[in-house]
Amino acid sequence: YTSDPAAATGRIEAVLKVIKDRVEFVQAVPAAEEDIAAVHTKYHIAEVTRERLYDIAALAAGGAIQAAEIGLKEPCFALIRPPGHHASANSAWGFCFFSNMAIAMEKLKRENRIKTAMVLDIDLHFGDGTVNTLGSKDYVSILNPGSSSRERYIDEVKKFLDSKQADIIGISAGFDHHKEDWGGLLATSDYTEIGRMVKEAAAKNKGGYFAILEGG
Repeated sequence: YTSDPAAATGRIEAVLKVIKDRVEFVQAVPAAEEDIAAVHTKYHIAEVTRERLYDIAALAAGGAIQAAEIGLKEPCFALIRPPGHHASANSAWGFCFFSNMAIAMEKLKRENRIKTAMVLDIDLHFGDGTVNTLGSKDYVSILNPGSSSRERYIDEVKKFLDSKQADIIGISAGFDHHKEDWGGLLATSDYTEIGRMVKEAAAKNKGGYFAILEGG
């Protein structure tokens, strides 16, 4: 959809090749204009439209909404592009255009399907857009782990998950902290452990959980 690295041909196809026999796929549908406008300004939406990226960005946001809705009942992963955690209400950078996580969470809250939420952003880069769009909302707790060791990173995640009660947990799933990516910190088993901890926290809360693809 653009020439940037996040849109490089083959990225999503590589994931599909690995998981195609292990999951049930759900076709994404675009987010409604009112759901996008609940998070982003008219100016920003117009800028994304001017760049001819509205359709693909709305499709990603819609996939995030679907994942959140499904996540209320069973685990769901939004395998979507473009990512969204660097998108604020009136601006965006880092290959992001719309705040997929914020659009999904705000829709659930607006429709009274949740009262409380947690966002765990495990991407290498700080999710400034998510914080800018959701950080002032009293129903959401957000963590961008900042520890520089594997053990402390996992412990930081665990403490966050244990500290809150939430109807849903959303994971901004960036994988650029992986040892084989430029973060060079986490092993594949660490991501498995994070997933296990989220599953247990959701079960304890009697809530749901879902994830959205970010970077890496």
